[in-house]
Amino acid sequence: MTTLDILGIGNAIVDVLARADDAFLVRHGMAKGGMALIGPEDAERIYADMGPGVESSGGSAANTCAAAAALGARVGYLGKVADDALGRVFRHDITAAGVHFPTPPLAGGAPTARCLILVTPDGQRTMNTFLGACVTFGERDLDPVAIAGAQVTYLEGYLFDPPDAQAAFRAAARIAHAAGRKVAITLSDPFCVERHRDAFRAFVRDEADILFANEAEIRALYHADSFEAATEAARQDVGLAVLTRSEQGSVILAGAERHAIAAAPTKVVDTTGAGDAYAAGFLAALTAGHPLPECGRWASIAAAEAISHFGARPQADLKALVGGGPKGVAAALG
Repeated sequence: MTTLDILGIGNAIVDVLARADDAFLVRHGMAKGGMALIGPEDAERIYADMGPGVESSGGSAANTCAAAAALGARVGYLGKVADDALGRVFRHDITAAGVHFPTPPLAGGAPTARCLILVTPDGQRTMNTFLGACVTFGERDLDPVAIAGAQVTYLEGYLFDPPDAQAAFRAAARIAHAAGRKVAITLSDPFCVERHRDAFRAFVRDEADILFANEAEIRALYHADSFEAATEAARQDVGLAVLTRSEQGSVILAGAERHAIAAAPTKVVDTTGAGDAYAAGFLAALTAGHPLPECGRWASIAAAEAISHFGARPQADLKALVGGGPKGVAAALG
């Protein structure tokens, strides 16, 4: 029995977003546009130097789940927070977004994770993540009934760092496939791919039915000299590959099929969550039974909405946007 369309599994993180100039990034030794894992001391130092910020529940897969719920999908999420103030903020926010969140909090131990996101004037986001309680996620935190009842279990590549989480991913894939369900994974970040390249390649080849990646991530996975070489390698490894290229749109590969999807026009304010929203649109359309080009259209619209404002969560009516046609989308997104 299908009880969910999408079940996300990822790092449960509270996002703190603030504007910053390039000098701030240089001062703290940050690689612009990347994601760095930091310890508690660095988290305190960067946070103290940040300007006014916006705090909300976040994490890549959680953002995808929230946007997919906004599109009308039935969505659940598994991720570990602590039994603390930020953990309660996360639980309230994601539940209020319409996402089922059954994972019990960590009692004692590390605090809830937080991601310090600096957005520069060009719209690029640079992320500094203190994982905290996230790293404790393991097989014991899986919900086998929810996984078996979800059309697609969607796995966040950022969670691939801890060995326990890798084991949980493989266990989740076994549960999903035993129930005749699909497994999707997003590569999340090229640096994350490089850290675990062999494990990622094995998972994509042996466990995944759907792969999400941007151009940098897919080229890192296959050490490919070009995007086209990477697409051919992905085509050999996975049944459905969904590859994004920022303003150049995206490419969907399914066996012999190849669909080029144009990016939806919008003014870029903050690129935080663009890939998360893209995956949300694609999976919401896919689990609703739409053909692949329509899934790509929903995905591009959701991504355009995400980058048209500050913060990763949708602020416009995504259902109206995907049903409004090109002119309606252009008007709504400016």
